[in-house]
Amino acid sequence: MRRICPVKRSVRFPASTTLLRRLALASIIANVAIVVTGGAVRLTASGLGCPTWPRCTDASYTTTSEMGVHGVIEFGNRLLTFAVGAIALAVVVGVLLHGARRRALLPLAIGVLFGIPAQAVVGGITVLTNLNPWVVGLHFLASMAVIAVAYALWRRIGEPDGPTAPTVPGPLRTLALVTTVVSVAVLVVGTWVTGSGPHAGDQGAARNGLDPQSISQVHADGVFLLIGLSVALVFAFRAVGARRAERAALVLVAVELSQGLIGFVQYFTHLPAAMVAAHMLGSCLVLLATLAVLWSTRERRPTEVPTPPTPAETPALTPA
Repeated sequence: MRRICPVKRSVRFPASTTLLRRLALASIIANVAIVVTGGAVRLTASGLGCPTWPRCTDASYTTTSEMGVHGVIEFGNRLLTFAVGAIALAVVVGVLLHGARRRALLPLAIGVLFGIPAQAVVGGITVLTNLNPWVVGLHFLASMAVIAVAYALWRRIGEPDGPTAPTVPGPLRTLALVTTVVSVAVLVVGTWVTGSGPHAGDQGAARNGLDPQSISQVHADGVFLLIGLSVALVFAFRAVGARRAERAALVLVAVELSQGLIGFVQYFTHLPAAMVAAHMLGSCLVLLATLAVLWSTRERRPTEVPTPPTPAETPALTPA
């Protein structure tokens, strides 16, 4: 009697590319959320709710009842870092098990994963320096850098592995790149405005010494320049028939106008906490919309696999 051997089947990762992309999107959302909650820490004057780092107090890693609501808020924001890190770790594991594409995706996934503890370390330095406004600004910018890498990973997962090709003429790609640089500059100057304003994160925290009115004007000038460049991109993309890039630029203009409106309202209403929090969320959305425009100026095309010749095309052998 013949013995039937079981057929060995290869083990495959059960998650699809769609699931992996959803995990990457969740990573973007989580990193944006921690920016907003970090702003809540500062806006509620809870920046030193845990007066040391990495412990919350000299004797405890967790908040104590004596520390009150400020300790709860600050410690809660620290706990959220672990949730954001867990999502990033899930993305890395998914990429490792995804097979052929891991070589292209893994550097970005690891960048997000290691960027989160690096950002947390900068946050710890802000506590150890008693909320130095320049370090606080760097803490915010570190989060924005992680968001940018997470966005790149999300977009890259949805693309094939072929070479990139421009979708618009070279000068328009340069204009999109200049717009991106200006967008980043506006974010940087925005941290200077925050460092000069009333929301220090703690009643005893220092300010950066810049005149709030003057630096706010510099920030507003940068915003006007950014909006002008973005509107120019809309018309330029329309002129060359780049519909996808045009739609991305229109979204960017809409986000910028909304963010600008929030900025003016918060300035003339003397920086209420709710408006400042909305402005921080808007900063993240401006960055994401800017990156979407930059991404729309190129596309990645699948690598062409040579097809074998058909029997009619196969040369006949000549007898010797």
